[in-house]
Amino acid sequence: MTALDFEKPIVELEKKIQELKNFTSNKQIDLSLEIKRLEEKLEHLRKDIYGNLSAWQKVQIARHPQRPYTLDYISSLMTDFLELHGDRFFSDDKALITGLAKIDGQKIVVMGHQKGRDTKENLKRNFGCAHPEGYRKALRVMELAEDHRLPVVVFIDTPGAYPGIGAEERGQAQAIAVNLREMMLIDTPIIAIVIGEGGSGGALGVGIADRVCVLENAYYSVISPEGCAAILWKSGSKAPEAAEVLKLTAGDLLKMDLIDEIVPEPLGGAHRDPEKIAATIKAVINRNLKELKSGPSEKLLQSRYEKFRKIGKFVC
Repeated sequence: MTALDFEKPIVELEKKIQELKNFTSNKQIDLSLEIKRLEEKLEHLRKDIYGNLSAWQKVQIARHPQRPYTLDYISSLMTDFLELHGDRFFSDDKALITGLAKIDGQKIVVMGHQKGRDTKENLKRNFGCAHPEGYRKALRVMELAEDHRLPVVVFIDTPGAYPGIGAEERGQAQAIAVNLREMMLIDTPIIAIVIGEGGSGGALGVGIADRVCVLENAYYSVISPEGCAAILWKSGSKAPEAAEVLKLTAGDLLKMDLIDEIVPEPLGGAHRDPEKIAATIKAVINRNLKELKSGPSEKLLQSRYEKFRKIGKFVC
């Protein structure tokens, strides 16, 4: 397990406990009391560190290389997944996955950004940064969901939309703008869950939803901390300060009524217990789908429109 800088005291104590356990096993010496004492100390240390994370530390957890990605959640939460490819204009964008699936027997449309675990896969997935064809594919599949009255579940995890020349030539901004407009009009329940990074228009391009949920250690922001620091302080080294002023954590977003729900994570992050976070997300999806489907369908679009129109607070 890759350890972040602020996790090093935890890792060192875990290593010491394991060494004592190995010594006890090899030398037949009873060190159970010392091991128990250190395990209690470890538990307190974990709660102290993870219970007082800064915004920048949460950004680091959101980017953790072992954190579950969209395909991980699809395989653990859903059955009968059938991936749908292509935007019918240019190509298939592998940074944004779309498809049909079932969750507890209920048919849904699922989509989400997908990162890679190694260099080869990251190049294939473009580090989770979607191209215009990815957003057009997403819209095509959402319109399919509307036609067949299937709810849509979106997993958001991207540093941002791909900013390359080719993407701009093929209409990156226009593709995202069209999605913002059309997702307001998709007449079927939509649930969006930020599972890692929620970067700028790249996230918002599939983020217009009836319910917007953010994992406890994920972030959702108009710009990355590094990008903000480069603009305001002319230095990427100011990213920790930028993370604080951006108010990008789940707690900050909920206070400002920008999201609907915080999804709790296992202590230390989703990657510490993938099965537990998968079960939690599944419960969140089922509960929200039940609530959305129980209301009058004719009010769905009006409620979604009002939800986003009321965003915006002014502090004098």
